[in-house]
Amino acid sequence: MVPIATVEQVGFKKLLKTMDPRYELPSRNYFAREALPQMYNEVRLSLADRLANVTHFALTSDMWSSRTCGPYMSVTVHFIQDWEIKTVCLQTSYFPQDHTGEHIAEALQDAIASWKLQEKHLVAITTDNGSNIVKAVELNKWLKMQCFSHRLHLAIGHGMNDTRVTRAISLCKRVVSCFSYSWKKRRHLAEVQIQLGLPSHKLITESATRWGSRQQVIERVLEQEGALAKVLSSDIKTRHLVPTWQDLEVLEAVQKVLKPLQDFTDALSEGDSELRKSIKTSIVEYLNSKYSEPATTDLLEMASFVDPRFRTTYIPSEKVDALKHRAVLEVETLLADQSSCQQPYLRVPTVPEPADGEAAAVAPKAKKTLASFFKQRTATTTAPTKRGAIENELSSYLQSASVESDTDPLKWWKDHEFVFPALSHLAKKYLLVPASSSPSERVFSCSGNIVTCHRASLKPDAVDRLVFLAQNL
Repeated sequence: MVPIATVEQVGFKKLLKTMDPRYELPSRNYFAREALPQMYNEVRLSLADRLANVTHFALTSDMWSSRTCGPYMSVTVHFIQDWEIKTVCLQTSYFPQDHTGEHIAEALQDAIASWKLQEKHLVAITTDNGSNIVKAVELNKWLKMQCFSHRLHLAIGHGMNDTRVTRAISLCKRVVSCFSYSWKKRRHLAEVQIQLGLPSHKLITESATRWGSRQQVIERVLEQEGALAKVLSSDIKTRHLVPTWQDLEVLEAVQKVLKPLQDFTDALSEGDSELRKSIKTSIVEYLNSKYSEPATTDLLEMASFVDPRFRTTYIPSEKVDALKHRAVLEVETLLADQSSCQQPYLRVPTVPEPADGEAAAVAPKAKKTLASFFKQRTATTTAPTKRGAIENELSSYLQSASVESDTDPLKWWKDHEFVFPALSHLAKKYLLVPASSSPSERVFSCSGNIVTCHRASLKPDAVDRLVFLAQNL
């Protein structure tokens, strides 16, 4: 994670000579013109081979500006391989053009074309709600999935639009700011924490782009409420910042709403206070309105349908039959596109024809008896049609045993692929769409790859990653 020019620095050369005097350090040109291009070509060829066997895929994309204001665009691809989600960065390319919808649409087309990915196999692309990327997806006529992380952030901000909440959160920010700019107050707070037996935790600063940080700020203020009140009340200049019981009541209500959302659990239980109900209702109404487009709804309903944890649980009852019919038709289409469409259970047995030039052997006709006129006729059994077999498989899937909510749906399908071979194609198509555009955003993040002064606090897995980087860069 350092520039190539590092190999020319005197200190780095001295370090390597100290480690091993026999080692000859290659030049900067070697790494720039030989080593890195060779590594790139090897990785690209390997990835191209993997993508050649992909039947369906999804994309995420994001724009970014470097510290020197250089514009870049990343594109990541997502596909299922051996019933595991695979996420790969296709490119992080320099993007000097104006960030218009037309230019972004063209760049996205070029990205998938350079990897020989076919548009007809693209299920959806997940992005943020920037007007330029939205227009780009519309121009390409691709199905767009709105990034749930961005929408949740905006929904929570919308739900916090209450004067009581605004005042309490503003007070939290001023309290945190008061301690951030005064080392004396931080020292006093540490002393009071020991006296009151509270955890020696520092206050947290809110990040404007991370809704979870607000919950953490409130949680920490509530945790240290006793120590904060004692420190603030001891100074006449900060006495007005001591939270009142009304402020604490509002903060507790907000905390009880945001905490379950932070853990992605159900926050809509009954028995809430009026304020908590108001916040939750506002958040849910906002999310419902943003995911109400017919194309998005169809995608989400089918993804839920092939998820063994949910199936038809969260699908309106009046839409279940139509969804089943749609699933059967789509499975037929997918099977027609796959070489495995001729499944043994779909074949209808036929009677072999006699060979050319051969007369069929005729057995002597037996004489009928009186009892033969009363013989019961038995219905001939025929193999089910292709659609009938799919419908039977669908019924079996819906009637199969329920699955725990923490079950990995892909692992479940891996174990049941041979039980539901036709429906498994549908699952592979719809369970690969990412709910968030964070994979593309993480391309620009060096979080976890920077060695800081807190080396002693590194966990074993972090150490392993650093060793891997040291060995491969």
